[in-house]
Amino acid sequence: MKKNHILLRLITLCLALAAVFSFTACTPKQPDQPDNGDQNENTGNTDATVDTNLQVNVTVLSGTTGFSMAPLMQSHADGKAKLNYNFKVEADASNVNAALINGSVDIAALPTNAASAVYNKTGGAVQILTINTLGVLYLLDNGNNITSFEDLRGKTVAAPAQNPTFIFKYLCEKNGLTVGSVGDTGVDVIIDNGYTTPAELQANVAAGNVTLAVLPEPLVTIVKSANADVAVALDLTEEWNKVSPENSLVQGCIVVRKAFAEQHPAEVAAFLKEYEASVNFLMNNVAEAAEMVAAQGVFAKAAVAAKAIPNCNICYLVGEEMKASMLAFLTIMMGVQPASIGGKLPEDDFYYIAK
Repeated sequence: MKKNHILLRLITLCLALAAVFSFTACTPKQPDQPDNGDQNENTGNTDATVDTNLQVNVTVLSGTTGFSMAPLMQSHADGKAKLNYNFKVEADASNVNAALINGSVDIAALPTNAASAVYNKTGGAVQILTINTLGVLYLLDNGNNITSFEDLRGKTVAAPAQNPTFIFKYLCEKNGLTVGSVGDTGVDVIIDNGYTTPAELQANVAAGNVTLAVLPEPLVTIVKSANADVAVALDLTEEWNKVSPENSLVQGCIVVRKAFAEQHPAEVAAFLKEYEASVNFLMNNVAEAAEMVAAQGVFAKAAVAAKAIPNCNICYLVGEEMKASMLAFLTIMMGVQPASIGGKLPEDDFYYIAK
């Protein structure tokens, strides 16, 4: 009997211990318990070491490149962002370049070619974190019945200088057309860069003074709203994908000062998480996000932004996928206009690849 009593006590003790271990295993982690296994593969860091008092200076360009930052800007304004951001909206990319060079900006939205140019100018002082915009360019037509590049033979097409012109020139040549400037003879297509700004060109297309033009969103939406005779003849992103690696027409990106990324890896990781959520919110809640775009000064009219966002090819590419797309684009631009990317391809350290 004594042995049976001892055996019964041992069985009872084992059952009690098993219950304790089972309860512990099923109890969810408390908020103050860091889950070291819950890491974002795009950042390689957890939030445990984030300094929420560190001011992170972020500059975004007005227009398409800055659209996807608006929900994060709104979140910060509402006191819900994890990091202590200092946001600024800038209309001129050259001012953003200067701020990156002098160190007054930590993270910035830039055109992709500008990011490469800053890298080369500074000897590698910036890195690209993510591509946020693929192609945003469209060929607008008022009465010319253009349906293919072949239809452009003998035509003059107005285009903003720099990237829109370089991209359009490349596509013309890949489709067997020779390209020249106003006054040139013996070429298939003339590209007119005579308009000072994209906004000036947009106004002239809307007024009917220009019948063929390359413009980006959201200016395309503005033109079509003002003039019902203007139509999109060619989606240049679709045309690019026919003759180049898919998703290699990359026009907008987010960069970080390399020194900041090296000194504050946890904060960069936290930013990427918040920014990815911002991109996803924009794409899944277009009308609400468009109101944020206007409220945060990224673009003046929410209604126009709401119509334009679905045509802006906004994305979130990081890591090796980002590198492959960016490298393909820069290699093509190197062949079209080397100066537009700073005269040479960036080295591998241009690409922020989380460990």
